[in-house]
Amino acid sequence: MTGPLHRFRTLPLRSRLALLVATAVAVAVAAVAAACWFVTKAQLEQQRDTTLRSTKVDNEYLIDLYQHCTGISKQPTRPYTGFTVQLIDAQGTACTSPDSSALPVTADDLAVVSHERSGALHSEADADGVKMRVFTYPVTVTVSRGPGQPRAEIDLGVSVARPVSEIDKSLSTLAWVLLLVSGIGVVGAGAAGLWVARSGLRPVDELAEAVEHVAHTEDLTVRIPVEGEDEIARLSRSFNSMTASLATSRDRQAQLIADAGHELRTPLTSLRTNVELLARSDETGRAIPPDDRKALMSSVKAQMTELASLIGDLQELARPDAAQPGPLQVVPLHDITRTALERARLRGPELTITADLAPWYVRAEPAALERAVVNVLDNAVKFSPPRGTIDVVLHRGELTVRDQGPGIPADELPHVFERFWRSPSARQLPGSGLGLSIVARTVQQAGGEIALLPGPGGGTEAAIRLPGAPQPPPDAPLG
Repeated sequence: MTGPLHRFRTLPLRSRLALLVATAVAVAVAAVAAACWFVTKAQLEQQRDTTLRSTKVDNEYLIDLYQHCTGISKQPTRPYTGFTVQLIDAQGTACTSPDSSALPVTADDLAVVSHERSGALHSEADADGVKMRVFTYPVTVTVSRGPGQPRAEIDLGVSVARPVSEIDKSLSTLAWVLLLVSGIGVVGAGAAGLWVARSGLRPVDELAEAVEHVAHTEDLTVRIPVEGEDEIARLSRSFNSMTASLATSRDRQAQLIADAGHELRTPLTSLRTNVELLARSDETGRAIPPDDRKALMSSVKAQMTELASLIGDLQELARPDAAQPGPLQVVPLHDITRTALERARLRGPELTITADLAPWYVRAEPAALERAVVNVLDNAVKFSPPRGTIDVVLHRGELTVRDQGPGIPADELPHVFERFWRSPSARQLPGSGLGLSIVARTVQQAGGEIALLPGPGGGTEAAIRLPGAPQPPPDAPLG
């Protein structure tokens, strides 16, 4: 497609704006010029017609012209200044003033002579082909029919006319003046439009340069100065906000990688040490005592389990849809908690786990919510003493898990939901420090809240509050 519209779209934005401004001004100027021309034409025509209607030729001239035309008087009649004058009698015979071309006699003119009409205004071409504007009015003159004869009154029609070209010349001059002024106006508008486009698009140029700089250098510290409250300022603020968010996201990503590398280093180092011991034993032929070998293999298994758990948590945090919840469904929180309790009892068979679960239905992603409840119960199992008790209560949307572990110091509570953060007292226990961070994100995506508090008799109490109802909504499919 190579039409005018396609070529217009390929022009730079400032050129398009200048062209649009010039076009708009040209259309406006053309409309104003045309309106001015037509209004002036109407005014001139009205003024000409008014002048013709108000023109009355004096009777002495009319008598002289009539007597000259009928041969009563041999004295020549002078021309009438500024107008063509023509007399019309009842038979339609016309007599024109000297140095003037005859005008055609129309039916309207004859109606005026017979006093059927008070006047007739029309346009006609004279004998020379010149278009004339003619006004005919009735008149009665008293003339002598000859020497020694009585005077008589005669009804005549008097036509006064002026050339139409008088107005045409003025209108032609006006048209050229308007065309010249319009051309100057369009050229000036185009120049002004180009200047306005350059001035108005300067912030856009700065924004484009900033975007290109970021694309080439990946420097997200670039900020565009914001001036005013217009759309360009809004675009600049949005760009600054976007680069700030990208910079924050990149910093968090770098921090996540650094933290993950730090956390992975410990189990990998221990695993490498244990594997090297086993390999050296096989290479040297020096058998490791059975009890030591069994302990070494148990350590390797535990480190591999910890490494697998850490990698799983990292995958959960790094998946593309981690920041956005999956499809929300109405799910029974009490059933999810009951399933998580079965898994918790398998991991801590020596513990006593009590449960009081009232029905409660919430909107959440089923798999993510179950993982969050499992993580909370796993923490309670991990920190509970042997033969300890864990109390789980679900009442009106608040799920509380209370253990009898060592508890969390008050100065550490603000950090428990941070990624990779682990209490100094828990660094020797298995875990990645990501579980509670994942729990907090899942609960927030479901519109709820989570808090860790010191238990009434010691230990820790985890409280999860989720909006919902004791009965599922009508016709809502359960997840």
